[in-house]
Amino acid sequence: MPDLFSLFAHLLVTLAKLARPSGLGAVAAESLAVKQQLLIMKRTRRSPNLTSWDRLVLGVCALLVSPKRISKMAVILKPSTLLSFHRALVKRKYSLLYRPRKRRRPGPKDLSRELIGAVIEMKRRNPRFGCRKIAEQISRAFAVEINQDVVRRILNRHYRPVPRGDGPSWLTVIGHAKDSLCSVDLFRCESILLKSYWILVVMDVFTRRIIGFGVASANLDGPAICRMFNHAIAEQTPPQYLSSDHDPLFRFHRWLANLRVLDEVL
Repeated sequence: MPDLFSLFAHLLVTLAKLARPSGLGAVAAESLAVKQQLLIMKRTRRSPNLTSWDRLVLGVCALLVSPKRISKMAVILKPSTLLSFHRALVKRKYSLLYRPRKRRRPGPKDLSRELIGAVIEMKRRNPRFGCRKIAEQISRAFAVEINQDVVRRILNRHYRPVPRGDGPSWLTVIGHAKDSLCSVDLFRCESILLKSYWILVVMDVFTRRIIGFGVASANLDGPAICRMFNHAIAEQTPPQYLSSDHDPLFRFHRWLANLRVLDEVL
């Protein structure tokens, strides 16, 4: 009895579609598309390769069918095809957002020897300074507009660090910081609807084990990063030490205050 009722309901829906303008073509196209997909799936057990005729038939049927019905009638789709299409959309999105109006040749223009020497000397005297820190110090000291990318190119071309054998190795430091040192990192990703999200990952440096992660929308602030971090380490013992890069997002006052609170608790 339930099967009979279901068939009767499908019959009424089909008749309603046929009664609408261009309803006959939509129903016929949907039926043809489903049958064509079944024929494609019968060719091989693995993911079949679509021929030009298959693409033509499915493309014409997709034009005739209502857009709301395409997701319900599509029964074959390679995950790699979907991911490739998504990567292409993400690349197109960022190219439209950040593409300069005027085409310029990349790279620094007319860098003086004094500026190059100042960058190298500051890096030599302060080996722990990153490119962003060096660019800020050079801009304040000499009133010269320079960014971290220019500093990075100068260091890659002209700076050669002197190897130092004193002090413990990095592996020794990690070994002594077992179960107490965690690494925090932020990276950006795009959803299937091209909506930007930030993901915060907390990882144990010694075991390389992912402790947890938090997700937030693209508009980040200090409280949002704190919520992501608290969600990532929920039901876990807070680490004694945190390692992060020089991302400006980690310079929010609320995030630094949260680190001080964790230090006081521990």
